[in-house]
Amino acid sequence: MDVKSSVVERYSEGAKAREESLCCPVDYDRELLKILPKEIVDRDYGCGDPSRYAKNGDTILDLGSGGGKICYMAAQLVGNDGYVIGVDMTDDMLELARSHQQTMAEKLGSDRVDFRKGHIQDLALSLDKVSEYIAGHPLANLDDLEAFELWKRQERRDNPMVDSASVDLVVSNCVLNLVAEEDRTQMISEIFRVLKPGGRVAISDIVSDEFVPEHLRNDPHLWSGCISGAFQEKQFSEAFLATGFIGVEYDKWDGDPWQTVEEIEFRSVTLTAYKPSDVPAVDGGQAVIYKGPFKEVTDEYGRRYGRGDRIAVSERFFANLTEGAYQEHFIAVQPAEEPADKVGFCKPSGSLRSAKETKGGSHNTAINNAANNTDSGCC
Repeated sequence: MDVKSSVVERYSEGAKAREESLCCPVDYDRELLKILPKEIVDRDYGCGDPSRYAKNGDTILDLGSGGGKICYMAAQLVGNDGYVIGVDMTDDMLELARSHQQTMAEKLGSDRVDFRKGHIQDLALSLDKVSEYIAGHPLANLDDLEAFELWKRQERRDNPMVDSASVDLVVSNCVLNLVAEEDRTQMISEIFRVLKPGGRVAISDIVSDEFVPEHLRNDPHLWSGCISGAFQEKQFSEAFLATGFIGVEYDKWDGDPWQTVEEIEFRSVTLTAYKPSDVPAVDGGQAVIYKGPFKEVTDEYGRRYGRGDRIAVSERFFANLTEGAYQEHFIAVQPAEEPADKVGFCKPSGSLRSAKETKGGSHNTAINNAANNTDSGCC
């Protein structure tokens, strides 16, 4: 089965006329939809609303942006200091999204949405530039092909379509399942590459409760319909963990299946995750206290945190545990004064921090730290 051809063909048709079989019921923010052209709203095919994770000032990348619905919704949330990039491989969808850019820029107050043609598993290579290259350098023989391959390597290295560590939030709405299975490891690695340290993902997609059998995976109609390419529910989160993401969780999980095929349930979920911070792994005197409700928890690195224990952590782990998915579960303990000379953190996992080391320091939770607008490193 040619996965790409089946997907492009079906979504090209979906860009011209609404295809109900591709639609999964989603409760979008009606206020954000008000300024969108009707044809963009009508010809959108998703299973969640990752735009709601956008923050003011974010640079956002939408994978498989289609007609631009999520991009234009997110653009309202990021404000004048933010920027939204949409990547899609389907010409008809890109034409639909781009045809409204000027009008939407006027409504938004600035031109802060950019649509680029590319494969979401290869965010370094612009297909618009590939088309320009081939138009000027027709491939007539093996030497031409080798020159083309060299040019692509140079483009990925020197002029990537999406720069490394340039994005605050990667979103996607029911698209990752459309990518061929052999390209998925590269796809998630590309997501990791383009994110800034501490950057986050919000991926709405379809998962299955059982692994999809081969005869269904080989059905092009079911694949392009977001069924046979679905990740198995645990496989989806494990794929992000294997790439190095932390704080991976299912923030949304539909109770009722969207579809059931051969007794396999397919439902909509939204997965969130974070790229680890790159602050130095030094001992700054910080500690974290797991608040509960469990007796103890274990993170992706095998470190255990007992409820109520004042666990010594490096500045890097302090940043990772007091941001994103973890922040509501830990109390961030800062010392009254930072050590004059910070050394590499070498305490064994689970080591306790003496209360004497943090006397007079701040104890912040996600709630009171946000309220106080402190700059302690605890979000």
